[in-house]
Amino acid sequence: MTDNRTIRTGQCHCGTVRFEVTLSEGFESIRRCTCSYCRMRGAVVAMAEMGGIKILQGEDALTTYRFHTGTAKHFFCSRCGIYTHHQRRSNQNLYAVNVACLDGVSPFDFAEVPVMDGVNHTNDTGQPTRRAGTLRFIPAD
Repeated sequence: MTDNRTIRTGQCHCGTVRFEVTLSEGFESIRRCTCSYCRMRGAVVAMAEMGGIKILQGEDALTTYRFHTGTAKHFFCSRCGIYTHHQRRSNQNLYAVNVACLDGVSPFDFAEVPVMDGVNHTNDTGQPTRRAGTLRFIPAD
């Protein structure tokens, strides 16, 4: 089995929060979500296991937002407002990291991004997570 982990550094928009993350599956785990919060936020995320995020600077500037069941913890910079990562509701041992915060990475680097059905969350329905669709980026000529 190939070790697909990727170590990256990242930061919020203003640079107050800086972090290092080990993406457990590299960029193979990228996705978006259709839940009410993710739909408005619009971030493309990649997964990191518990302990895979190390805050290098600005931990005191991070604040959290919780909604619905209050299980997921969404972290963002209290100065610039940028969402950096969140602890997932469906698997508390995973964090989803905003790829736009990673140095040298853009969400537009990915031609296709799977979109997961967060409206019908697996923890609410008892059913496996359903793929709602695919977000595609086609660069202009």
